[in-house]
Amino acid sequence: MPTRAEAKPARPMNRANDTDRHVGSRIRERRIMLGLSQQQMADLIGVTYQQAHKYERGINRISAGRLFEIAQVLGVPVGFFYEGLENRRGSDLSARQRMCLELARNFTSITNERHQEALSQLARALAAED
Repeated sequence: MPTRAEAKPARPMNRANDTDRHVGSRIRERRIMLGLSQQQMADLIGVTYQQAHKYERGINRISAGRLFEIAQVLGVPVGFFYEGLENRRGSDLSARQRMCLELARNFTSITNERHQEALSQLARALAAED
C-alpha cells in the first residue's frame, strides 16, 4: 500500500507559479495604467479575452514570444514584468497600489484634455505642499 507521499501526484512542470502570478499582475497593472480593457489587450495580442484573463491572474504561463509581444503592445521592456520580483512577499496589491491604479484608470477615462491638465496641476500642487 503506497504511503501518502507516494500517492500524491507530482506537480506538473507547466503549471503556473508565483513568478507567473507576479508577471501577470504587472501586465494587469500596466494595462490599467494605459486605460485598456482586457478585451482590448486580448485583441491587440491575438488571444481570447479568457486567455488574457488567465495570463493576468497567473493561471496560465506566458511563453517568451507572447511576453515579448505583450511588452511591445504595452510599451515597456520585457524586464518591466519582472521588476520587484525578488522583493515580492505577497501577490496582492496594497491598498495604496490599488488606489494608484484606480486613479490612473480614471484619469485616462477623462476625455477633456483641459480637465486632465487641471487634475495633473492639482496633483502637483498637493504633492508640493508636503
